[in-house]
Amino acid sequence: MAMQVSSGQSGGRRGRRRRRHAPMSEINVTPMVDVMLVLLIIFMVAAPLLTVGVPIDLPETQAKALEGDKEPITISVNSAGEIFIQDTPIAIDEVVPKLEAIAANGYEERIYVRGDQDADYGTMMKLMGRINAAGFKRLGLVTLEERDS
Repeated sequence: MAMQVSSGQSGGRRGRRRRRHAPMSEINVTPMVDVMLVLLIIFMVAAPLLTVGVPIDLPETQAKALEGDKEPITISVNSAGEIFIQDTPIAIDEVVPKLEAIAANGYEERIYVRGDQDADYGTMMKLMGRINAAGFKRLGLVTLEERDS
């Protein structure tokens, strides 16, 4: 009696073929959720850094905030009397030509002036006078809401 040794394969060629698995038709959302959570954290950390970068100690008033549909041009005057358009330092003589160059709506562009409460009043009025004389009429001052002490 001869004994046949089986190596786990049954029937010659058939045993050598592997069954092909059908492609998975479901989307694995776990990596996508991981990426979205990382992006959410990055944006939450980066959002406070996207504000205007000139440190100004604004005065407080009882005036309500203006509502608008797009970001206005912001001009800042710090306590040393230095003038900035957005974050870029600029000389007072160059303010009007620069505004005329970057104003998308022409003379109807909204311009906000942020002045440090320790800034020289004369510098603020000279700046606002030049902007107004150039033809920009939508000019506003930025303040903080007054807190009850």
